[in-house]
Amino acid sequence: AFLEEGLLVRARGRIWRRYLRSSLLPWDVASLLPTHLLHPSPLARANRCLRAPRLWEASERWETRSGHPNAFRMAKLLLSLLAAIHWHSCLYFALSSHLGLGTDPWVCPNASRPLRRYLHSFYISTLVLATVGDTPVPGRQEEFLFLTAGFLLAVLGFATLAGSVSSVITDLLAADAIFYPNPAPVRRYLWAQGAGSSLARKVARWHRHLRAERKLPAERQVLSFLPRGLMAEVVAEVHLPALARVGIFQGWQEGVLRQLVLRLRPQVFMPGELVCRRGDVGREMFFIRQGRLAVLAEDGITQLAVLGQGLYFGEISLISIKGNTSGNRRTANILSIGYSDLFCLSKEDLTEVLAEFPSARTMLEAKGRQLLLAMGKLDLQAEAKEVAAQEEAERWLQEMEVALEGLQTRVARLVAQLEASTLRMALRVQRLEGR
Repeated sequence: AFLEEGLLVRARGRIWRRYLRSSLLPWDVASLLPTHLLHPSPLARANRCLRAPRLWEASERWETRSGHPNAFRMAKLLLSLLAAIHWHSCLYFALSSHLGLGTDPWVCPNASRPLRRYLHSFYISTLVLATVGDTPVPGRQEEFLFLTAGFLLAVLGFATLAGSVSSVITDLLAADAIFYPNPAPVRRYLWAQGAGSSLARKVARWHRHLRAERKLPAERQVLSFLPRGLMAEVVAEVHLPALARVGIFQGWQEGVLRQLVLRLRPQVFMPGELVCRRGDVGREMFFIRQGRLAVLAEDGITQLAVLGQGLYFGEISLISIKGNTSGNRRTANILSIGYSDLFCLSKEDLTEVLAEFPSARTMLEAKGRQLLLAMGKLDLQAEAKEVAAQEEAERWLQEMEVALEGLQTRVARLVAQLEASTLRMALRVQRLEGR
């Protein structure tokens, strides 16, 4: 298959015609010629090496499509190393055969079993290419040249190997830096400001928990390069099942949830950390993805309730519910009992989504009103006054719209009369000019 205008073409006829016109066809045909029938020497099969570019191409495709590219890269590196040792051992055995097997301590011994010869050649090549040394002392000029060339290749090979391993480690560190924040700058900042070591340990524990539980607080940075449609699919695949379990969203349209899931920001709170403080201005609402949170009384100690997975809080201060005596202030203290994994939704994002889906806003306001009634923070008289004031304002608005429509009609009539008078005047002038 091949790509054409970004689409994968799988039609065999088009693939065949494109391949016949490609520059790779002669090389592929040459690599498949049965040259080994002409001569029994292994060198007669050297045309197989013309397929090496195909091997590198396949390797690159596997690496890009693999879910574990670094592991694949390490495996490819090890296989390349084994292949290099194998080829070097074959050259060593060929030189030993040319000089005479077992004629001196450096060449391969004249063993009866081929496996014994191969293992000895492989062992010598491993010592040479690994720059371990401890090889038999060469005595002939050919042996000196072969060993020197092997050591030079080993130095270059080890430089390449070190570079490949360092690149894999660098990629891993870069991936970790994208997924997880680096605690070192925070620790250096605390040290420079003279803060206590207990706070630095608290920061370190939070970072360790993120890595241990594989929680990614920097999801937006990781997915920011994707187009919006593809990013929505990725985020929905990861978070939509957890969001659908939240009680307030059950029964909502999938379109609303997809809009919400793009605006959610994951946050992780430590044990004993206050998520919401009573009396603070509410700018966010939270959905519990994992963990437990305690609703504390005014004294900050007594637990009124425990919130678990699938629940939510903080929505009352974000939506305008008529008769709400607390306004946009937090109505309770929310404390994280253990490590809590929450979804955070800002007031601006919630307002934007609810403006697009009025039915969802109605459902959210109804549930918030029920909660305020249960907490005793809903003033029914104030609610009735606000409803009456809103109805009065709507009535005045409708009357103003009717009056404005009447004015527009009168203005249109006057404009039509003026145009008619202008036309009559122009006709009279033409008649006068004709006389």
